[in-house]
Amino acid sequence: MDLQTLSNLFATTYSPDPNIRKAAELQIRKIGNEEGMISALLQIIASDNTDLATRQACSVWLKNRVSATYTLEETSEPKRPDRGPIARTDRNALKASILPLLSTSPSRSINLQLASTLKNIVAHDFPDKWPGLLDEIKRLLVSNDIRQVHAGCVAALEAVRAFRFRQQSDVMPKIVAQLFPTLVTIATNMIQTPPSQSQEIPTMLHLILKTYKTSIVINLSAHQQSAESLVPWGQLLFSVVNLPVPKEVVPEDEEERERSEWWVAKKWAYATLGRLFHRFGNPSQLPSTMQQEYAAFAQHFVSMFAPEILNIYLRQVELYVSGQNWLSKKCQYHIFSFFTECVKPKSTWTLLKPHFETIVSTFAFPHLCFTPTKQALWENDPVDYIRVSVDEYESYATPVSAATTFLFSLAGNRTKTTFMPILGFINNILRSNSAPQQRFGALNMTAALGPWIMKHPEVRNNMEQFVQQFVTPEFSSPEPYLRSIACEVVGTVAKNGMTWSSEENLNANFHAVATALDDQEFPVRVHAALALTELIVSQESVRNQVAPQVGKVIQDLLKLSDETDIDILNHSMEVMVEQFQEELLPVAAQLTSRLCESYLRLARESNNQDSLDSSSNDLESIMADADDDKTYAAMGVAKTIWTIVTSVDSSPEILAQIQEIIIPIIVYTLNNKLLDLFDNMYDLIDSLTFKLHSVSPNMWPVFELTYQLFKNDAVDFLEEMLPSLDNFISYGAETIKQRTDYKQMLFDIYNTSITSDHLGENDRVNGCKLAESMLLNLRGHVDDLLQSIIATTFEGLEAAETNSLKLALLEVSVNCVLYNPSAALTLMETTRPGASRVFFNKWFAAINNEKLPRVHDKKLSIVTLAALMEVEPGMVPEPLREGWPSIVGGALKLFKDLPQAIADRKALEEALQDDDDDDDLDDEKVLNLNGDDEDVWDEDSAYLEMLASEGARLRAKSEKLASGDDVDDESEESDIEEELGYISPLDSVNPYAAFKQSLTAFQMRNPAGYQAATTALNVEEQTLLMEVMRLADEPPVAA
Repeated sequence: MDLQTLSNLFATTYSPDPNIRKAAELQIRKIGNEEGMISALLQIIASDNTDLATRQACSVWLKNRVSATYTLEETSEPKRPDRGPIARTDRNALKASILPLLSTSPSRSINLQLASTLKNIVAHDFPDKWPGLLDEIKRLLVSNDIRQVHAGCVAALEAVRAFRFRQQSDVMPKIVAQLFPTLVTIATNMIQTPPSQSQEIPTMLHLILKTYKTSIVINLSAHQQSAESLVPWGQLLFSVVNLPVPKEVVPEDEEERERSEWWVAKKWAYATLGRLFHRFGNPSQLPSTMQQEYAAFAQHFVSMFAPEILNIYLRQVELYVSGQNWLSKKCQYHIFSFFTECVKPKSTWTLLKPHFETIVSTFAFPHLCFTPTKQALWENDPVDYIRVSVDEYESYATPVSAATTFLFSLAGNRTKTTFMPILGFINNILRSNSAPQQRFGALNMTAALGPWIMKHPEVRNNMEQFVQQFVTPEFSSPEPYLRSIACEVVGTVAKNGMTWSSEENLNANFHAVATALDDQEFPVRVHAALALTELIVSQESVRNQVAPQVGKVIQDLLKLSDETDIDILNHSMEVMVEQFQEELLPVAAQLTSRLCESYLRLARESNNQDSLDSSSNDLESIMADADDDKTYAAMGVAKTIWTIVTSVDSSPEILAQIQEIIIPIIVYTLNNKLLDLFDNMYDLIDSLTFKLHSVSPNMWPVFELTYQLFKNDAVDFLEEMLPSLDNFISYGAETIKQRTDYKQMLFDIYNTSITSDHLGENDRVNGCKLAESMLLNLRGHVDDLLQSIIATTFEGLEAAETNSLKLALLEVSVNCVLYNPSAALTLMETTRPGASRVFFNKWFAAINNEKLPRVHDKKLSIVTLAALMEVEPGMVPEPLREGWPSIVGGALKLFKDLPQAIADRKALEEALQDDDDDDDLDDEKVLNLNGDDEDVWDEDSAYLEMLASEGARLRAKSEKLASGDDVDDESEESDIEEELGYISPLDSVNPYAAFKQSLTAFQMRNPAGYQAATTALNVEEQTLLMEVMRLADEPPVAA
C-alpha cells in the first residue's frame, strides 16, 4: 500500500461517520502485520505535508503496536493479524527514526506517543540490541538546536523510565554515568537565565529533574553517591527550589499556575530532595538490608545535605507565610513531608526542634482552618467535601494531609517536647475569641490529635471540661462548619475512651449530636451520624436512649447513604444493626429490602460505568474516569446486609424471608459478572446457607451460576466460592444426590482446579477441600465418579510441589478409601497397577513422620484405618496383604499424638479469641514521653524494615532462579496450621469408639490378620491400645 493510500486510510479513522470509521479500523487490522507497515507510518508521521490529525492517529497506532508486540520473537505465531511480531526491517526503521522524529515532532500529543514508543523499544533492546543509544541521545543533548536538546531530554527520561523498577543494578548505572553529567550541566546553565514566559527552559528543566527522580526509585548508583555527582545535582536542586518565579511569567489563576512548567520543575526539585533523604539519606531509618550499600552515603547526606535542605525549606516557608512568595500545593506537600521525615532522626530533630512551634502555628494551622477552598467545596459539592474531609485516601498527597501527618509525627514521636505547646496553641485560639474559621482550625487539630490526647496521662482527664467549654457551645453556632467539627470532636473523644464524670454533660452532647442529624447542611448531618455511632458504642446510656428511636436513625442513615454514594456511613449502619438486634428484628426484612434496593442501584450504575470504560482502550482515560465510589459503596451496603443476616439467626423464619429478598441481588451480581463484588456476594451465600442449614429452591440457580462462572470468567474465585459450595453439598446433599448434573459439576470444579494451568497451588488445595466435602457428605451417591476422582488426584500428586498441596491430595485419596474401602483400593489398581501400594507408602510415611498435624488430619486417617480393618480379607489387593496388619500400629501412632493436637487446637482458639478482644487496640496511638536525645524507631520504621527484608529475600530468590540455581521452597513454606472455621462431618465422629468397633470386627473377620497386628505391637503400643479401648467407653472429648 503506497503512503498516500495509507495516509488516507488513517485519516478516515476519525471520520464522524461510524461506518466509515469502523471500515477503516478493520482494514488497518488486516494489513497491520505486514512488513513495511511501521516504516511507512514513520514516514507519514515525519511528513509536514500530512495534516496533524492523521499524523496523530498514526503515532497512536504505532505506540499500541510496539507496546503489544515488540517483545515477541520474530518466529512467534500472531494471535491477531495485526498483533504478530514486528519484522527486523521495521525494528531497524524504528530505532533509526524515532529520535529524529522526537526532535521534529509538530505537537506535544505526538511527542507523548513517540516517547512511550521509545520507552518500550529501549526496555527490550538496550543495551544488547541498541548499543549506540546513549551516544545518540548525547549527540542530541549537546546540539545547538534547542529542539534536539529537548528531544534528548525526552529520550533520557524514557531510557530511565524503561528501567526504573528494575531491581538489578546492571543497566541504570550505565545510563546515569553516561547521560547525567551532561544533563546536570545543561540544567545548571539554563537556571542562570532569568525566568521568562518562554516555556522551553522550564520544560527541559522539568524533564531533567524528573529524569533524576525517576532514576532513584529503587537504587542510587555509585556514581550518584559520589561527590562528583551529588554536589552539582545538589546545587542544581537547591537553585531550583530557591529560584524566584516572577508573577508575570506564570498564569494569574492559581490552578493554572500549579500546572505551569516553572512550578512543575520546582515540584520535581522538592520531590527529588525528599526521595534522596527518605530512601537513601536517613541513617536512623535505613533498613538493615540497605546498610551495606548506603550507610556511608546516608551518614554523609544527613550531616552535610539534610541541614541545608532544612534551612532552605524553612526560608521558603518564611517567605510564603509572610506573603512575599507563592508556593504551589505540591511544593508545600513536599516541604511538610520533609519536615515529617526530620522528626524521628536525632540529628535533624535537633535542627527542627527550635522551629516546630512556628511551623505549626504559621504553616500547618492555616491549612486546617476553614479556608475559602473548603468553603467553596462545601457550597458547591458538599458530598465531595465529606469525601475529602473524612476519607484519608481521597487527599493523601495534599498540603492538608501532609500538615496533619506532620502533627501526628510530632505528637507520637516527640511527645514530651511538642505535645503541650501544640495543645497550648489550640487553647489560645479558642480562648481568644478568634474568627470562626480559626476556631474550626483549632477544633480540627483537636479532632486529628484526639487519639493521642486521649492517651496522654496529663490531658485525657481534662477533656470533658474542654468539650463543655469549647465544643458544646459550637453546636448552636450560626456557622454550619463549626456545628460539623463539634460533632467530629465529640465522636473522636468518644471513640478513644472518653469517660464522662457528669451524665448531664454526656446527655447535653448526645442531644446536640442527635439534633444535628436533622441539620439543614448535609456535611453536618453526616458528621452527626458518625459521632452518634461512636457514642452508641461507647456509652450504654446513649444506646438505651437511642433504642426506641433506632428506626428513625436507620432511615436517616439510609437517606444519607443514598445521597452520598460513598461508603463512609456503612460502618454506622453496621453498628446500628449489631447494637440494636432485638429492636430491629421486626423490621429486619423491610430494612434488608431497602438496602437491597440501594445495592442494586449502585451495582447497576457501577456496571454501566464498567461498560463505558471497557469501550475505551486508553488506559489513562479509564484510570481517570472510573467511578470506584459506586463499587465501594455497593460493597459497604452488601456488608451491612451481611451484618443483618448474622444478627437475625435467632429467628429462622425471618432469616428465610430475608434470604428470598437477597437472592435477586446475588443473581444480578453474578449474571452481570461484577467481579469486584463477588467476594461480598459469596459471603452472603455462605452465611445464608450456613445459618439456615438448608438450601432453598431459589438458591439452586445460584449454584448453577457459580459453576458457569467458574468455568468461564471467574475461574480464579474458587477460594471465595468454596465455603458456599461446601454448604451446598452439606445442607443440600439430598438434592444433589438426586441430580447427576450437579454431581458432575462438582467433580468438574475439582478436576479443573487440579489440572488447569490458570490456577495455582492454593486453588488446588481448595479444590481438594471440595472433593473431600463431596466424598464425606454424598456417601454412596458418587460411585460413578470415584474412579475419576482417584485418577485426577493421583495426577495431581505427581505434580504437587508444596507440602500443603501434597497433604490435601493425599487426604482426598484417604477420603476415597473411607468412602468405599474395597472399591477405592480396587479402582486404584485399575487406574494404575501397584498404585494402592504407592498410596499406602505415602500415607504411612505421613503418619510415621508426623506430616498429619491437624486434628482433622488425624481423625480422618484414624476412621479410614478403622474402616480398612473391616474389609474382608479376600478384598484386600495383593500388593497390600503383607503390610495389612500395620494399619493397627498406624492408628495407634495417630492416637498417641491426637490429644496434643486437640490441646493445640484449643489453645489456638483461645488465642484467636484474645486477638479478637484486642482488635480495638490495634489502632491505638503511642506516645513517646521520653527525652529528645535519641533516634525514634517506631511501628512505621519496623514496617519499612520488614518490607525491605522481604524485598531482599524475593530479589535473592529471583536472581537464583534467573541463574538456574535451585531454590529451596520447602524451607520457605509455613507450617500447616489448624483451620478453625473448617467444619466436617467427621467432627461428630468419636474416633476411639470407631476404632474399637472396627478392631472387634477385624478380630472376627480376619483372625490371622488381627493376630499378626496385635502381636507386632511393642509394650508402649500395647499400653496405648488398652488406653484407647478404655477411652472408647467414655463420653467423647470435644475436638
